[in-house]
Amino acid sequence: MADFDVLVIGGGTGNNVAAAAADAGLETALVEPGPLGGTCLNRGCNPSKMLIQAANAVHDVRDAERFHVDATFEGIDHAVVVDEMDELLGGIAADMETRYRERDHLTLFDERTEFVDERTVELGGEAVTAEKIVIAAGSRPVVPPIDGLADVDYLTSQDALYRRTTPESLVILGGGYIAVELGYFFDAMGTDVKIVEMMDSLVHREDADVAGAFTELAADRHDVYTGHRVTAVEEADESYAVHAETEAGEATTVEGSEVLVALGRRPNSDTLALETAGIEVDDRGFVETNEYLETTAEGVWAQGDVAGNALFKHSGDYETRHTIANVVDEERRTLDLSAMPHAIFTEPQIAGVGATADDLDEEGSEYVTGRADYADSAMGRAKKLDHGFVKVLADPDGEILGAHAIGYEAATLLHEAVVAMRTGATVEDVGGTIHAHPTLSKVVEAAFRDVPR
Repeated sequence: MADFDVLVIGGGTGNNVAAAAADAGLETALVEPGPLGGTCLNRGCNPSKMLIQAANAVHDVRDAERFHVDATFEGIDHAVVVDEMDELLGGIAADMETRYRERDHLTLFDERTEFVDERTVELGGEAVTAEKIVIAAGSRPVVPPIDGLADVDYLTSQDALYRRTTPESLVILGGGYIAVELGYFFDAMGTDVKIVEMMDSLVHREDADVAGAFTELAADRHDVYTGHRVTAVEEADESYAVHAETEAGEATTVEGSEVLVALGRRPNSDTLALETAGIEVDDRGFVETNEYLETTAEGVWAQGDVAGNALFKHSGDYETRHTIANVVDEERRTLDLSAMPHAIFTEPQIAGVGATADDLDEEGSEYVTGRADYADSAMGRAKKLDHGFVKVLADPDGEILGAHAIGYEAATLLHEAVVAMRTGATVEDVGGTIHAHPTLSKVVEAAFRDVPR
């Protein structure tokens, strides 16, 4: 007899799987060494977006003069911003733990674990078995073996989010979404931000037009060193020196009072001794799963960041619904991650779904493009938006292949394209839909109507 019917490793999105199993009357174990809620609630999207709202408020004050409003920015209490965020989110995590400890059929283990055999893990020095196991162990920041980096007191994204003082200057290693969001926040707090990125643009995974436009805007705000690979980091007097070089070998040194490593995330699969249970991972360390989120071991499923299907909270939530269906309800529900959107909450916002132009060029696919600028819309003119656009990529027959946006509330505007792609609507369907005037959604309509057909 197994000790539990269901055992869930990871209290991020996994906490919902555990709750559903317990509510179904299954004896359930939830294993989470840190606060419940996982990365998103405690170390990622929730805290970062709360801090970014403070940055947005600073931006609005500084931008008020364009509307002939005499507003004065006299500073911001960085510590209070962080404390307020910490108190709110910490309270949510604590309340969740209290509720879960009181839940029938649910046992919470606040410790780390690893596999010791098939469907068997170690907890409290003892082997614990389960009929079904769900791995939702998440991910952590990548810290590459850069010369000298281990010898300096660098920050990761988690450290930066909970830092209560404002650095005089900050050198950010990396130019992805974590780097640019934190760069935007610290710049608003008053930090001199410098970004060093190996690729030729920031947010290089975005459509090239979006990445190029954002890089130009970011360069007005920060010192941006694209096309520079970091080779070493060292202490220099009372600051840190980041050494980098171009592909041609041209060397550059960037100095700052703090260094933030924002070079991506890696799955926590290496902490679980998965090989003892016959659970295979790919060459990047992500747990291999099929369309039902089943691993290579019978009775074991994986979801979220550790499975690497898409490293977003919204994809983790979507996977959770499928895990519950397959593990708790014993259905056979397949996963469909097509038209997976993403967003970056800088100023301006960035959002995208589907293929980029580079993707389609690499595939040799034929496509047509439509584009509309915010500045050409009535609301864009009212808001004095001098930058931002929506870009649509489509098959010549009208199938929507991708949509990308940079600009005010781009993360919200893009969802019209997401729904269209998920439901099979065409370019003509979206472009022919009546959009209320003078909303910013008219920019989306204009972009779809601009697609040749």
